[in-house]
Amino acid sequence: MTRYTAPQEARAKGIYPYFTPISSEQNTEVFVKDRKVLMFGSNSYLGLTNHPKIKEAAKAAIDKYGTGCAGSPFLNGTLDIHIQLQDELAEFLGKDGVMLFSAGFLANAGVIPCITGRNDYVIYDERDHASIMDGKQMTFAKTIKYKHNNMEDFERVLQQFPVDASKLVVTDGVFSMEGDVAHIDKMVELCNKYQATLMVDEAHGLGVFGREGRGTCDHFNQLPNVELVMGTFSKSLASVGGFIASDADTINWMKHNVRPYIFTASITPASTASVLAALHIMRSEPERNAKLWENTHYALKSFRDLGFEIGNTETPIIPLFIRDNDKTFMLTHMLFEEGVFVTPVIAPAVPSEDTLIRVALMATHTHQQIDYAVEKIYKCFKQLEIL
Repeated sequence: MTRYTAPQEARAKGIYPYFTPISSEQNTEVFVKDRKVLMFGSNSYLGLTNHPKIKEAAKAAIDKYGTGCAGSPFLNGTLDIHIQLQDELAEFLGKDGVMLFSAGFLANAGVIPCITGRNDYVIYDERDHASIMDGKQMTFAKTIKYKHNNMEDFERVLQQFPVDASKLVVTDGVFSMEGDVAHIDKMVELCNKYQATLMVDEAHGLGVFGREGRGTCDHFNQLPNVELVMGTFSKSLASVGGFIASDADTINWMKHNVRPYIFTASITPASTASVLAALHIMRSEPERNAKLWENTHYALKSFRDLGFEIGNTETPIIPLFIRDNDKTFMLTHMLFEEGVFVTPVIAPAVPSEDTLIRVALMATHTHQQIDYAVEKIYKCFKQLEIL
């Protein structure tokens, strides 16, 4: 560990980009070191993190339940509002039941090894989220990857196993760094053909795609055909935590066997109440989702017209490829100096040859803010001779 000096080297160059302390709420503008900058690095897609109704719900929950549950859901940590949130999410997604987790990461890391065993197979996209990667590393099942979003290679992998073998396929709905979308419709078709179970991580699809924000599975009209739907509360739903939704028998098994669920304290009362309020707002204010997509199409066109390399994104996540670590860090620093907060993405979040800055849009961004950011990003890209 003493040989790990990359952060120190970046700090010495004045371009270390991580753990930046923000002294204000997550909004389209934030304060960093008493300086106001435009926030284009947040996952608050619907712009709900400072909504007054959500703040009120969190405060009321603290007044009623206190600040924590002091135990796991399995023992003393289940509140009536946890049950309410589980029931509302199950109804929302058309599933028999839902389990809540204190973090979305715990849902993937806990569920995958829980429902697979030594004679089973886990099949995953090579660009899946780190939580899925950790989950598949903890299983005793055999694991095999397929080329990113490549349905021909996906079928090639499925063909390798006996039809009657237990096979779990795990994919992101929206890939969090590149912003492209999984082919859920084709995956369902192939999973049915080869008798595999499909699990979809909707962390970045919930609130963005589908009816009332039900996610990518709903966008492809496949929600009833996806056996396990995972999601997080830290993006569109303005809080923290996660969930898994499935049929009654699977939920019953997991509630009594998923180790991070049994041995981790419950999601806090304030967080639970915040998610409930955010879910209600998301469903009752479809104009937020419409504005998010208006901003997305506007920004995508702006970047494409200026010649940026943005890959196959079709979402509010816009990757601007740089393919050089030092330039990625330098660009992040330069943009901060110009008043634009973006996030740098390097290995292992992406392959080492695909370093990028990640621009993330919110429903509450204005076109004027987007124009300003695009202008400054273009200026800095030109200065570093990336464009």
